[in-house]
Amino acid sequence: MMTQSKSLIHFLRQELAIPANSINLALRDQPCHGHQLIMTLWQYGLVTKEQLEHLFDWLDNNNLSEKF
Repeated sequence: MMTQSKSLIHFLRQELAIPANSINLALRDQPCHGHQLIMTLWQYGLVTKEQLEHLFDWLDNNNLSEKF
């Protein structure tokens, strides 16, 4: 699971250009991974609707949606 989380964070940082401080804020407030992290970022307004769609597409395309 740790590798999956690292892959997700890498995607957030590299592909969607989500700042590290935004990711850290979401993780600090509620240590979570996968869908929980994505939804926390969304709830805080740290990702756009388009980025959210890209995130779920990425999870599906990488066969990770059921593993998180």
